[in-house]
Amino acid sequence: HKDKPLTNDPMEATYIGIHMWKQAVEKAKSTDTDKVIAAMAGQTFKAPGGFTSTMDKENHHLHKPVFIGEVKADGQFNVVWKTKGPVVADPWSDYIPENKGKANVPAKK
Repeated sequence: HKDKPLTNDPMEATYIGIHMWKQAVEKAKSTDTDKVIAAMAGQTFKAPGGFTSTMDKENHHLHKPVFIGEVKADGQFNVVWKTKGPVVADPWSDYIPENKGKANVPAKK
């Protein structure tokens, strides 16, 4: 689909992450790893999908909306459901056996 390029969630998350890293470097006035990590917490960025994504202050996961879609014949997507806004990510999945017993601490608001 050369005439209708597609992106996916990992591509968008990487795009957001690179821009948030840039913002954190500017905020920290340094590329020192510890300073940038501290400055990364709470960063926000207007995503290509039109929503504002937030970097969790505690675990650095992105808060992003969830979209459920169906693939159309031309390879594009028809969104059939989406959340009203970004969803706070759980750092550990309750559905992965290796994560059993790890705490899902809700992000502080």
